[in-house]
Amino acid sequence: MTTEVKKKHSNIELIRGDPKKAINKLSVPMMASMLLIMAYNIADSVWVAGLGAEALAAIGFITPLFLIVIGLGNGIGSGANSLMARAIGAKNKALVNNAALHAIVITLIISIVAPLILVPLLPQIITLMGGGETLEYALAYGNITFGLMIVFLFSSVASAILRAEGDVNRATIAMAITAILNIVLDPIFIYYLGMGIAGAGWATIISATISCVVMIYWMWVKKDTYVDLHFSQFKPSKAVLFDILKVSIPSTAEQFIMSLLAMVINAMLVMVATTDAVAVYTAGMRLIQIAMIPLMGLGTALLTVGGAAYGARNYKKLNISLNYTVKTGFIISIVMAIIFAIFAPQIALLFSYSASTAYLTPQIATLIRLFTLFLIFMPFGMSAACLFQGAGRGVNSLVITLLRSLICESIFAYLFGFVFGMGEVGIYCGVIVGGFCGSMFGYAWSRIFLNKTKKLFEHHNSEKTVES
Repeated sequence: MTTEVKKKHSNIELIRGDPKKAINKLSVPMMASMLLIMAYNIADSVWVAGLGAEALAAIGFITPLFLIVIGLGNGIGSGANSLMARAIGAKNKALVNNAALHAIVITLIISIVAPLILVPLLPQIITLMGGGETLEYALAYGNITFGLMIVFLFSSVASAILRAEGDVNRATIAMAITAILNIVLDPIFIYYLGMGIAGAGWATIISATISCVVMIYWMWVKKDTYVDLHFSQFKPSKAVLFDILKVSIPSTAEQFIMSLLAMVINAMLVMVATTDAVAVYTAGMRLIQIAMIPLMGLGTALLTVGGAAYGARNYKKLNISLNYTVKTGFIISIVMAIIFAIFAPQIALLFSYSASTAYLTPQIATLIRLFTLFLIFMPFGMSAACLFQGAGRGVNSLVITLLRSLICESIFAYLFGFVFGMGEVGIYCGVIVGGFCGSMFGYAWSRIFLNKTKKLFEHHNSEKTVES
């Protein structure tokens, strides 16, 4: 057996083996990958902050829309990851291949259609969001990134395919290439070449394109992945398409909901304060998202490991996967909350280092300290959502996000900010309280789901025993 074949089998056996060991081994590279993704996204904001508060606010108005694009890629990737993981658990190699190929075809279709709709509507969307004062900056950046969104969608889906087969190291390498290039190219394009905020857009596109080229080489030139991506293996199937979409559509909708929440919060902040408040919220939430990276890494590992356990009809491994993810995530979130609370003023300087944004430092630090409370209960809701996605129950995950973000967080933000007259800080407090309520609901639902799944698996396994 060649070294490459051994590597393929070791990745698959890892996913099918001890859940704790698999989550540990998969989550660490995923955390590194997500840290790089965050660095990649934050790089634009950090360098653009040097152009002034209006330019930074423009990024804040574009960010929710950009996250929808990323959500499309992640949604398709989650759908493929879930089905591939369940197929691996069931030892169905043909389904693994066909699921991956369906995801790629879906990606290509969306990459052609979506820019034709989004780019012409961008000025109206930005204006409706309250970003009229920053429209010139927002369009300079948005037209580039949305017009060439194929590089973001493909890189997300290709990374998900690698993760589904346990090859998280190469998924991380691809993201490292993207992040490092973006961080290096941003100051060159923005300042040295004098392209301003448009330079940030081109730097992002170029760096993501290189990542795509690398993954294309691995999958179609070197051909050393477990999954076979020859299009001769592609067999159009409504069942496969539906299975991917029943996870990917809710997953994409979740990102849309979170982006919609960001738009709503931005609009509320403009009402009670100014666009400076949007800049503060944008910067602060980007930094809090860094602290959430370990939780996202654990959750993504749970999606793969839990999906394989569900495909194998193994309740014990599925239950262990959820419990271990929640416990580990809770410990990590407490540590991260303490670190961010203590060093909030220093961390805030990442987005307020220039003379034109220095006055935002105290406000960003205040937001960071408030949102450390948000971190502590996130492992419960996030783990529940990833468990549902791994089991192919994308709608359940969507309901959790809908309740937490669009309903609880926005309603409580309005109550605290406007009804109780707490203004900007009240809006932040409302998001925190709403997030807590939604996360606890999600976790309780996941426990109910596991209890029902246990009975289902016991019945299924008893029938197999009788048949044999």
